[in-house]
Amino acid sequence: KVVKVSLVGIGMRSHAGIAAQMFEVLHQENINIQMISTSEIKISVVIAEKYLELAVRSLHSAFELDKE
Repeated sequence: KVVKVSLVGIGMRSHAGIAAQMFEVLHQENINIQMISTSEIKISVVIAEKYLELAVRSLHSAFELDKE
């Protein structure tokens, strides 16, 4: 089973390196990316379902989405 994890935001157009940072975070957690899809405001990756929680938590932390 696989799942899709996406980063979405209008700010991606003006911030270079978001995709590279996302891929590096997943690499550091040994999460294999099976497929990648991008648009101007979204980056999506397909990964094994068993890594969903780890991927989301790691990306959330890396992009400081837990800050208020």
